[in-house]
Amino acid sequence: MPDPIESESRKLLGRLRQAMAGDSAGQERLDKIVGLIASSMQTEVCSIYLFRDADTLELCATEGLAEESVHKTRMRLGEGLVGRVARTRRVINAADAPSARGFRYMPETGEERYSSFCGVPIQRLGDALGVLVVQSRDAREYSADEVYALEVVAMVLAEMTELGAFVGEGAALSARHQHPVMFRGTIAQEGAAEGRVFLHDPRVVVTNPISDDPAHEMERLRTAVEELRTSVDALLSGNRSMTNEQVEIFEAYRMFANSRSWMRRMEADIDTGLTAEAAVEKEQSLARTRLTQGGDTYMRERLNDLDDLSNRLLRILTGQGRDTGAEMPENPILIARTIGPGELLDYGKKLRGIVLEDGSVGSHATVVARAWAIPLIINAKGITTEALNGDAILVDGDQGVAHLRPDEAVQSAFRDKLAMQTRAQERYASIRDEPATTLCGTTIGLYMNAGLLADLPSLENSGALGVGLFRTELQFLIRSQMPKRSELSALYRRVMDASAGKPVAFRTLDIGSDKVLPYMKPNDEPNPAMGWRAIRVGLDKPGILRMQLQALVRAASGGPLTVMFPFITLLSEYRAARAELDKVLARERRLGNPLPASLSVGAMLETPSLAFAPDAFFEEVDFISVGGNDLKQFFYAADRENERVRRRYDTLNHSFLSLIELIVSRCRAAGTPISFCGEDAGRPIEAICFAACGFDSLSMRPTSVGPVKHLLRRVHLGEVRDVMAQARHSGELTVREAVSAYLKGHM
Repeated sequence: MPDPIESESRKLLGRLRQAMAGDSAGQERLDKIVGLIASSMQTEVCSIYLFRDADTLELCATEGLAEESVHKTRMRLGEGLVGRVARTRRVINAADAPSARGFRYMPETGEERYSSFCGVPIQRLGDALGVLVVQSRDAREYSADEVYALEVVAMVLAEMTELGAFVGEGAALSARHQHPVMFRGTIAQEGAAEGRVFLHDPRVVVTNPISDDPAHEMERLRTAVEELRTSVDALLSGNRSMTNEQVEIFEAYRMFANSRSWMRRMEADIDTGLTAEAAVEKEQSLARTRLTQGGDTYMRERLNDLDDLSNRLLRILTGQGRDTGAEMPENPILIARTIGPGELLDYGKKLRGIVLEDGSVGSHATVVARAWAIPLIINAKGITTEALNGDAILVDGDQGVAHLRPDEAVQSAFRDKLAMQTRAQERYASIRDEPATTLCGTTIGLYMNAGLLADLPSLENSGALGVGLFRTELQFLIRSQMPKRSELSALYRRVMDASAGKPVAFRTLDIGSDKVLPYMKPNDEPNPAMGWRAIRVGLDKPGILRMQLQALVRAASGGPLTVMFPFITLLSEYRAARAELDKVLARERRLGNPLPASLSVGAMLETPSLAFAPDAFFEEVDFISVGGNDLKQFFYAADRENERVRRRYDTLNHSFLSLIELIVSRCRAAGTPISFCGEDAGRPIEAICFAACGFDSLSMRPTSVGPVKHLLRRVHLGEVRDVMAQARHSGELTVREAVSAYLKGHM
C-alpha cells in the first residue's frame, strides 16, 4: 500500500496532466498549475519563477500573492531566497522566512503576511529553468515528504518547459530551441564556417513525465535496468586488452549500474506518479547538483559515469539517442559536451567546424581540429542543451563565438566575411609555387604542421616546402593499447611517401600534460604542463622511445630522416635522447637493415632555460625549432589553458622578443638553422617580426601559409627591423602597433 503522501502526490500529478491536456494558452496553464499545487499542498501561496535571461528571474504565475506583481517582480540570480535557490540549486525550507539569511522583501507581492517558505529549483540536467515556491502564514518547516513532492512536481515543470508547454499568449517564456542564440566560448582553432548542427550525443527528450500506471512503469524500469547491466557486463568481459587501471574504472562503472540505492530512489519516484524515464532524469538532475557542488573531487569525477549510465538507460527506455539514425547534414558543425580523439576521427574530415561545452586549448580534439584546419570553439556553455540536430549555425573561430539559428542580418555579415576569405585564398593560390622571398632578397622557408596522414594533401595545396612538425602522438592517443612497431613504421612510411620527397620533421612522442594515453596510468600532478611529459616520459620509459625511433629508422628505408625531440630543457636531456637514437642505429646496422641516407636530429626549444644552455648544445644539434606556445606560457608564467591569462601577454612584447633574439643569435653563432613553430608563426604580423628577428623558417597550419607568404613578399625586412627598433627606443611596450602601421602604409 502506498502511503498517503505518495497517493496525494500521484493525484496532483494526475491533475497536472489534465491541465496540460487542454487547449489552454501558456499563461493560463501556469495559472492553473499554481492553483492545483497550492490546493494539493494546502498552502496559501504557490508561485513559479522562471528565468527571463541567464541572470534574471521573473514571477510568472502565483496563487496567493498579488496578481499585479506577475511579470513585474524580478530579481537577480542570488538575490533573495528565490535567487539563492536558483543560484545554489538547492532547496531552502525556512519556518521564519523574513529572518532567513538573504531574505528580500518585495512589497508589490503582498508576501509580508506569510512566514514559512519552501523553494525548490526547477532544473533539467544542469540547466536551471526557475524556482517553485510555496508559502504559508504559519511559521513551520515543510516535512521531508512535502519537499519530496515539490521536487517531483518541479521535475515535471522542467519537462513541460522543455516541451514548450508554457509558450503562448501572455506567457513569460518564448519557445525554446527556436530563437537566435549567441554562445561565447574560448578560441581553440581559428577560422569561420557556416553549416548545420550535428549533435555528437543528442539529448533524450522525455515527452511523457506523468504516469497513471505505476506498476507498468516499474516493470519498464526494471527491464531497462537489467538490459543496461547486461550491456555493461558485456562491455567489461568483451574487452580482453584492457589494463588493470581500465578494468578498475569499468568495475566502478558496473558498481554504479548495480547500485541498489539508485534503483530504490527511481522506484520511489515512480510511486509518486512519474514515468520510468522521468524518474531516471529526476535522479540524474539531483545527483548532478549534489556532485558538482560537493567538495569531494573523486565524487565529482564520478559524475561522468553516472551521467553516461543515466543517458544509456534513457536511450533504452525511449529509443532515442545515438542510434536513432539521424543523418549528418551537409556542412555539418559538430556539437558536443566533450569528445575524444578516436570519436572525432571517426567523423572524418567532412566536419566544417566543432563547438564543445568543455575542453582545453591543448586537448586531443584541439590537436585534431588544428590538423584539419577547421574552426573549434571550446567552453561554449549551454550549447548542447539549446542546439537541435539540423539547426543553422555560424562558427566564428576568430572571435570565439557561435551563432545558433542566426537572424538574416548576422547571416549576411558572416557570409560577407566568408566571401572575403575565399577571395583572399584565391589570391594566395596564385603564389602557391612562388618562394617566400622578401623585397630585400631574404627567402624564408614556410612549412606546415601535421599529425595525420590525411593532412598530407594540404602539403601541395598550401605551397609549404615540407612538414616542419609532424605530431606522432595522435597515433598513440586514438588507440586503446600501445601500437606495434610494425604499425608505426608502416604509417611513417606512408607519411614519407605522401610528402613526395619534401622533408618531414617527426617529433617524437609528446604526451603528458593534457595529452594522456588511455592505456597508461594517469599521474595526478598539481601542474601537469610542468610535470612528467614529452621527452621526460621518453627518457624514463626508454623502451617506448626506442620502439618509436626504430619505427622511424625503418620507415626511412635508406632515405633521409629528420627527427626532433620535444621539451628539451637541458643539454644532458638532448644527449640522453640522442644516445637512444644512436643505440637504435647501431642495432639496425647489426641486423643488416638500411640506415637513413641522411639524418638530421634537432630539439624543440620550449623552455627559457634552454636559451641559456652551454654553447655545446647549439653546436651539437642539427637544428632548433622554437615551440612558441609552450615557450610563451613559461616565459610569462601564464597557463595557456587559463583563459583569464593566456591572451593577456603579447608575443610581440619587447621582453619576449629579446628572448627570441637571444636564441636566434646563439644559433647564428653556432651556424645552426632555427625555425619557429606554433600558432603565432601563422599570424602574418608575428611572422613578419620573426623573419625580421632572423628565423630561417616558420612552421604553421596549412591555411596560414598563403597569407604569411603574401605579406613576406611585400616587405623589406631591414625596414621592419628599423620600425621594431624605433618602437623599442620610444618606450613602447610592444612593437605590434608600430609594425601594423608600417604594413598599412606600405601595402
